[in-house]
This record gives sequence, structure tokens and C-alpha cells, in this order.
Amino acid sequence: MKHGRAHSVAAARCGHFPARLLVSALLGICLAPPLARAAQGDEEIVAVSSKAWKGYVRAKLPDGSPVPEYYAFGNGGRISGPMADTTIDKLSFMDIAKVVAKPLADRKYVPGTDPNSTNLLIMVYWGTTTGAKDPSNSAIFDAAQSSQAVVPPPSQPSKTGGGMNPAFVGPGSRQTIDDTSLEMMMIANRQRDNADLRNAMLLGYDSELAETANLENTALKGTREGLVSDLEDNRYFVILMAYDFQTAWKQKRHKLLWETRISLRQRGNDFGKRLPEMVLNAAKYLGEDTDGLVRNRIPEGRVEVGEPKVIDNPGEK
Repeated sequence: MKHGRAHSVAAARCGHFPARLLVSALLGICLAPPLARAAQGDEEIVAVSSKAWKGYVRAKLPDGSPVPEYYAFGNGGRISGPMADTTIDKLSFMDIAKVVAKPLADRKYVPGTDPNSTNLLIMVYWGTTTGAKDPSNSAIFDAAQSSQAVVPPPSQPSKTGGGMNPAFVGPGSRQTIDDTSLEMMMIANRQRDNADLRNAMLLGYDSELAETANLENTALKGTREGLVSDLEDNRYFVILMAYDFQTAWKQKRHKLLWETRISLRQRGNDFGKRLPEMVLNAAKYLGEDTDGLVRNRIPEGRVEVGEPKVIDNPGEK
């Protein structure tokens, strides 16, 4: 079933939202960094998966624009990558929230000033996945390849009468080593598949990964290979999960209304500089259903982000 990611999956990967809510820091203002600028050149892929839950639909004004909805941010926390990365390690929750606030404002999501009229609790998660291409995930696979590289030459018929040479039979024989190598390769492949699946669920690739499972030997195998290649790279991500604020506040229950998952390859990129482009690529999908994964190309280059500007809350007089 397309987009069958249950709330339990999201909770398992991101955790239930804690009590650390950013209600006061952004009250009455929208912090909006200028649009990021990138030089022309090679391109990177920003992947976006967005889902509207439980019949969530934005109400519209007579001119067709969405009715403003008021939100509070929640700090979902960071999932650390396999190695130190100063481009993301140095960023705080507030740094992430300031950048995310701009595309939210473009979609008429406004920081709330009064808990009684706040519509959404938007939990913010960010971090880096560990892909199967990372050295920390490939030890068993490399060991299996090494064991294959040192196996003896193929068994030869015995000169004494047609059987296999006894030197290649029993413990330590080629057959034993081959069996061990095969078992190690199977373990490595299971680990790789499990890592791909975990990352697919976290990044919003799971539906497409399932739908392309039988395309390996078809003319469409490139689609499958592209997805797997994305997942097996370490990837930066930002996940926004919007809950009903009133239900969370008054009933202490989680009612997920929409979620948006954004990711970009870590290799060759600077998270702090790429973050504005990542979230701006997802802006038009916030609160909407992409009906699958959207992979957008963005120019690769140096991104300049200026000082945040303060814009009066349009909901205040």
C-alpha cells in the first residue's frame, strides 16, 4: 500500500516528542533567511516525501490561498552519523528551526502567540543516516571477499584413481572455505538489506523501494538502482512531523496530521550551507501529499546564507 508507513514506524525511528517545546523563542516573529544562492555546475538530488494524515486538508480563503495555521516547534532531536561532521555537529535546534521557519511562512504556517489558538505542534528531527557504503557497515562484506581471495586453487583429480585430491577435502578445504565465504556473504547481504530498509523508512523511500523490488532484471532496473544508491550513501535529513497541538496539549495524545521528510547525500556537501536549499525544495509540499517520493535536482556549489530577518507576525495587529 502506497505510503503505508504507520505512525509506529515514525515513532520508532524518531521517538515520541518530548516536552521540550519551542513556544516562546519564535512567538510573534518569523525568522527568514534570504534565499540561498548556488553556483551553476554539477547537480545533487534532494529527495522529498510528504504525507497528509487522517484527512488533513488546508482550509482555503476566498482567493484560494490557505488559511493561516499557527504552530509551535518541538525539538525532536538529532540522529548522529557514523563520524564527526562539523557542518552539522555545530548546528543547534534553534539553527535548524530558524531555517525551517522560512518555507513554513511561505505556506502560511505562522508561529503561534497563544496556546489556545495554536493549531500545530511541529516536531523537528535532523541528522545523518549510515548507509551500506559506509566503512562501518561493510566489514563483514570485505571479510567475505578477502576469504574468497585466498582460497586454494580448484581441486584436481587424484593421480591414484579418479577421486578428489585428499588435500582439498575436510576441514580447511576449499569446500569448507567456500561454505564459510558464502555464509559470510549472506550475512553481509542481509545486513545491507536491513540497513537499506531502515534508511528507506526514515527517509521516506520505503514505498518506492517495495514497488521496485522485482525490477532488478528488467529494463527499469535503473530506477531500483538509483533508489538503492541513494540509501547506501550516508544522507543528511530533516523531518518535520506536524501534530494537532490542541490534542497534544489538552489530551496528551499524539494525532499526526502531516509529515515531510527531506534528504540529501552527505558526501561532498556542507549541511549548514545546503540546509536552506533542502527545505526550500520541500516548501510547496508542506502539509500536502506527494503521493510518493519526489527527487529534485539542485545545482551544486557554494551557498550563501545571510543574517536572518525579522518579519512581524501577520496574525498580530
